[in-house]
Formats: sequence, structure tokens, C-alpha cells
Amino acid sequence: MKKGQRKSKIKLRIIVYCSAALILVIGAAYSLHSKKLYRQSKVMMGTFVEVISKDRQAPDIVFTEIDRIEKLLSKYIADSEVARLNQSGASEVSLETMYILRKSKEFWLMTEGKFDITVGPLLDLWGFSQKNYQLPTKRQISAVMPLIGSDKIIFQDENNLVKFKIPGMKVDLGAIAKGFALDCAVKKLKENGIKSCLINAGGEVFCLGDRFGYPWVIAIQNPRDADLLEYLEIRDQAVATSGDYQQFFIIDDRRYAHIFNPKTGYPADSGVISVTVIANDSLTADALSTSIFVLGKKEGLKLLKNFPGTKAMIIEEKDLPLEV
Repeated sequence: MKKGQRKSKIKLRIIVYCSAALILVIGAAYSLHSKKLYRQSKVMMGTFVEVISKDRQAPDIVFTEIDRIEKLLSKYIADSEVARLNQSGASEVSLETMYILRKSKEFWLMTEGKFDITVGPLLDLWGFSQKNYQLPTKRQISAVMPLIGSDKIIFQDENNLVKFKIPGMKVDLGAIAKGFALDCAVKKLKENGIKSCLINAGGEVFCLGDRFGYPWVIAIQNPRDADLLEYLEIRDQAVATSGDYQQFFIIDDRRYAHIFNPKTGYPADSGVISVTVIANDSLTADALSTSIFVLGKKEGLKLLKNFPGTKAMIIEEKDLPLEV
């Protein structure tokens, strides 16, 4: 590692907040007469996935479904559909993988290319894929830029074929896959008659139903320290945050975060340091939080108008220091 460089510190984007009463319910074998909550966590999709529900079967349902989606979409699993596509440049995929790739392209169009899953080669170049961070040269970045652009992804619906126009292209679904996985898990919960459950996938949260008649409470973290900025009361909605404090490295006092501006080849530098989005589904919340982070506050708020009922909390560098 070069002088002046340090490894990134990875933090949860959103902290699931439990009131004192809820902590008592969760503790001591989750017993409070008839009001029981079952809580279980597991490492999946590169993060801790936590499930809290009054239904004992909820964690197994969620973990099974997220595991299934991860095996389709993770670039780190050698035989996943995304990994095979990245390796060969053309591959037949499932309807679900085709769906999320097409949804990603929709966001690419709506953001005029600022949301782009083809940033995989940039993440590799900067060392974010393998957590081996480096500051590439302008020449190295310029050499990679021809590989970037969702317009270079070709879809053939008749045989579910996806292929790249240029050899060496790679997709990375880190800005949308967890949201999609949560939506799939929630669908499975509903199919099994479960009406109350909170899923927290490394800060991507979906709150199904309520908690014994009360909304689930989510706390938003200060992007520059461990303080909590705001509490959200959520029922049947998703919450997602993108920020420059999740994965980053610092060289010469400059922070380089893992969210890229695909137009420049550099980490996004819009002045935004954190975006929290509340939406009706996790895929939308996930993709929008990344999109707004790259677009900046002004353009991000314009984008948000295309999604009625969706809200965003945007924090810019100029807002510092943040009051708690």
C-alpha cells in the first residue's frame, strides 16, 4: 500500500434503531408474554443481513431467497449468471437477471448515464472490487472508459441472451442487486402469509407491515461520525442510503469513495456525501440513492419527481458540521 493510503472503513449505511421497549423484547430469548420477536443475522451479499419478525419462519424464508438471488447476480460467485456474462461477454440468463439488467438500463436512461452498471472495469482499476485500493493514472482511466456505457449492452428477448458490444466490459450490480433481493424476499414472505418483518441488508432496509401495531423505527447515521441524525417511522416501505463513508480510501487527505461518475471515470464528486431514499420498493430506493449521489442535489431532486410518493434526505459537504 502506498504512503498516505489507508484501507477503507466500511460502515452500515442505516442503523436499525430499537426503542428501549423493543430491546427488552428482543433480549432474554425474545420473550415478553405473547409478544415475541425472532431475530437472526447471516453474512450474505457481502454484508450482514438481519431479519426481525414475530414469525419464527421469516429468517429462513428471507435467507433462502436472498441466497438464490445472490447466486444469480453476484460477480464474486464464479458460476453466477453475472459472473459468466462478465467472463464471456455473452450469456443466456434467467428472466430475473434479464429484468434487473433492463431496470438498470432504465435508470441509466433517466439519469442520462449517471447510473451505470457497466462501471465494473472502473471498480477493478481503482481496487474496489478486491479491496486493493489504488489511485490510477489518467492514462489508465482513459484506457478503461471505452468499456463504460449501458448503451453497449445488447438484449435479445427471444432467447434471453445478453451480450456486450466491446470485449472486456463488466457489469457490477452493487447499486441495485441488494434492493432487488429484498423485494424478492418480501414477496416470498407475503406468499407465506407473513405480514410483519424487518429486513436489514447492510443498511438496505425493508419494513413489512408494523411491529405489534407500531411502525418500525429506523435511525439515519451521521455520515461523518457515529451519531444518529434522524429517526424514521416506516410501514411497508423501503429505505436505502448511499454515501461516501461506506467504502473509501484516502490519499493526500482526499477521500475516494466507491460510487463512480461513469462519465468521468472518477469517484462521484457532486458535493453530496449521503443520500437516504424512502420508496415503496427496495430496488427503487437502492438505485435512486446511488443516482442522486452521482447527480447531485439539484438534478437528483428533479429525478425524484418521476417517482411519486418517494422521499429523499440529501446531505451535502457544505452542510457540515451536522447538528444532532
